[in-house]
Amino acid sequence: MTTRNVTVASCCSRDSGYVYQMDPLSFDDSKRLFCQRAFSSGDLCYPHVKTVCDGIVRKCGGVPLAIITISSLLADKIAKDEWDRVLTAIGHSLAKDPDAGNMTKILSLSYFDLPQHLRSCFLYLSVFPEDYNINKQRLINRWIAEGFIEEEQSQSAYEIGEFYFNELVNRSLVQPYKLKYGQARACRVHDIILDFITCKAAEENFVTSTDAAEHGLISDCRVRRLCIDNRNEEKAKTSTRLVPSHVRSLTIFGHFAQTSLSAFTALRVLDLEDCINFQDRHLPYIEMMYNLKYLCLRSYTIAEIPRKIGVLQFLETLDIRATKIVELPSTITKLQRLARLYVDPCTRFPNGIIGKMQSLEELQEFGVYSYEVGKSLQEFSQLTKLRTLVVSWNFDWPDDSEGGTLAKNLQSYVGTLISSCNLHHLYVLENHRNIPIYHQLSLDSWSPGTPCRLRKLHITYCTIYKVPNWMRSLDNLKELKLYISCMRPEDVEILGAIPSLIFLELTAWYGTKGTIFIPGNNNGFRSLKYFSLYVLYCGTALEFEAGSMPKLEHLQVRIPVHKIECLNDSFDLGIQHLSTLTKVEVAIVGDFRYSSNDGMSTDMGNDIIKCVASSIKAAVEALPNCPILRFKTHYYDCQHFEEFCRIHELQVE
Repeated sequence: MTTRNVTVASCCSRDSGYVYQMDPLSFDDSKRLFCQRAFSSGDLCYPHVKTVCDGIVRKCGGVPLAIITISSLLADKIAKDEWDRVLTAIGHSLAKDPDAGNMTKILSLSYFDLPQHLRSCFLYLSVFPEDYNINKQRLINRWIAEGFIEEEQSQSAYEIGEFYFNELVNRSLVQPYKLKYGQARACRVHDIILDFITCKAAEENFVTSTDAAEHGLISDCRVRRLCIDNRNEEKAKTSTRLVPSHVRSLTIFGHFAQTSLSAFTALRVLDLEDCINFQDRHLPYIEMMYNLKYLCLRSYTIAEIPRKIGVLQFLETLDIRATKIVELPSTITKLQRLARLYVDPCTRFPNGIIGKMQSLEELQEFGVYSYEVGKSLQEFSQLTKLRTLVVSWNFDWPDDSEGGTLAKNLQSYVGTLISSCNLHHLYVLENHRNIPIYHQLSLDSWSPGTPCRLRKLHITYCTIYKVPNWMRSLDNLKELKLYISCMRPEDVEILGAIPSLIFLELTAWYGTKGTIFIPGNNNGFRSLKYFSLYVLYCGTALEFEAGSMPKLEHLQVRIPVHKIECLNDSFDLGIQHLSTLTKVEVAIVGDFRYSSNDGMSTDMGNDIIKCVASSIKAAVEALPNCPILRFKTHYYDCQHFEEFCRIHELQVE
């Protein structure tokens, strides 16, 4: 248990005998942390501010949060007078008593240093409870609905919102969470920072919680943004002092009890994602909220959307995932400003409505549960504003010639989509999460427009036959994820030619003649920072040549290692040639069943597995950046790829 309150700690232990008092950081450790955040180095980079830097570090009193916050504030400042201003503004309170309450001055400095648009976005985080994981997509869409973000000619509102989100992360005002491909998919707010922005939001009547209203902490009941926390069922109610007609934003956590939507007629944001017991009978009141821009109804108790939803002419974001809704009403076409639509893959779209949703920018996720539904993919080519599309195959592919024809036609529809739309992000996946053996996709017929705007392309759980040559021309592509049957040298060459590729994930059945070789020429993979390769079947060796992937920072590999033949008689992966690595993750698949806490098997089963693990460890330890090395072990029967291909009558390359 952790607490900032000594009284609480004393009550939780007998005679305070088991209370561990956290000591503040020493001056040297504090300065090292400060410089690491401010200069990305453990040393001071600007000698002319050495004295003032030491003064700032001392006034932070060894409190890590204070050090991180102030160093983030000064990260891009060089002038000495800016440093002097910060030193003067901090005061002496932290040096005298480095307690949580004394963080206020430092947090105020960071808060008032924010530009006005970021201040609003920052205060808005007080809507969410303590220790809550705030989804980035949800947060940005709400910022847009609240009017904190304005779309620019060259960028969409969501792209600008991502920049705002990253700015708050870079200033260390929020903690990134669920990192993937170098980007946070969520964030958390430190308890002390949340306390600060909650008080600030209440002072400015920016965000109001029901607790604040009940305890008289607000003088004006004309609340603009209301957060109802009903997670405690005994307190499940809404304040009687509030005037609902003035509320512009309503968020409910926990039970919906004693909350009536009929009076909230001025809402722009209605978020019920964390609401319990919301029923269909409450939905008709939503039709009265003509100003709604953001509507989230994520509840398994919801079975349908009212047909009159079309009256919500300003609605921009609609999220009905995790509901029982099986079909959208045809009146959804009347939502002429609807830009973001989030549905489950089993949700049906009435015939002919997709092409009428002209404002649509993002759709997650369109489920293709029959061949006839697959034809609807052609309608997406009519949506000129569409930027993000998630498509999932959600039906069983026949193994006969008819199934092959269906697969060919469906992949043709997706190819047409790429060539005729301005898509930035395309995700094609198979919803059953199995890897189809038959009807491998051939992407050769796809012909992206010039210039192609694709930035992210994921084709997962749908295996492709080979990497198409046109992929080398994707100048804007940064993120690529593919499932491929056989990894050939020409596939590696095409992927390496994509100039802006930063993140690459590959799942391969095997390599040509049992080898996947990454050559060391200067032109291949020149921007790549993250590479993941999962080899599914035994009999394939992986080798990095000296000079390959010159900027690679994070390597993740899965290799079957039951015996020496599983690696084609070679276990030197060439990891020692990847000099810029900072993190290496290796999943070893073998004939052992139990693992120790460090990820390595307590009984490795045979000597070859030990040799491979030792070889990888020695190669990583020889690298200059001292990368983090993590092993995972999995039990799986040894299945050679040649035997696999023979059983399934597939051609071996």
